[in-house]
Amino acid sequence: MIFPEEKPASPADFMKSYFDQILKCSTSIDPEKLAEAVNIINNGYKANATLFSCGNGGSAAISNHLHCDHLKGCQTNTSLRPKVISLSSNMETITAIANDISFNDVFLYQLRTMAEPGDILITISSSGDSENIVRACNWAKENSVYIISLTGFDGGRSAKIADISLHVNAKNYGIIEDIHQSLMHILAQYIRLNNMNPGLIADTLF
Repeated sequence: MIFPEEKPASPADFMKSYFDQILKCSTSIDPEKLAEAVNIINNGYKANATLFSCGNGGSAAISNHLHCDHLKGCQTNTSLRPKVISLSSNMETITAIANDISFNDVFLYQLRTMAEPGDILITISSSGDSENIVRACNWAKENSVYIISLTGFDGGRSAKIADISLHVNAKNYGIIEDIHQSLMHILAQYIRLNNMNPGLIADTLF
């Protein structure tokens, strides 16, 4: 879904069209794959597995936000103790790897240093084709680390490698990133809700 296709008449018109696109494109996500992703993450947290996330640019911000909402959010009012690491968050480590080895290895290097079989990798990439994302996915696939990819456009290589692809059928970076951010919140809040005492839900802020 290419958006926009013409110059908007006004900010208000563009806002309406933008939100309409978010609603329309969000329906392209496979709900069964979303449920599978929830099960992998929920079971991983219960088994003391580590969840790693990574992304570039705006997707790096979503990866870092995921660290906050899953590590803190998922354990609030639950017995979960999620171990979550954003591979996009440590600028010193990222620039050292990029400078001394290759920017293509900034996620791979960290992942192969810390990950164990049964851990989980969530990649966030609108194109799904960033080389540093793909290299991390290939290593994870070869080393029994579950891969959940959040992609847009045509999904790229990471969508093909992943165990679960949460693909947004859109061709606008803003739309894709907004929906990826929402998916991150949906995963975190659903897992939290699923592990809470039902009597607490109505009186709890999410």
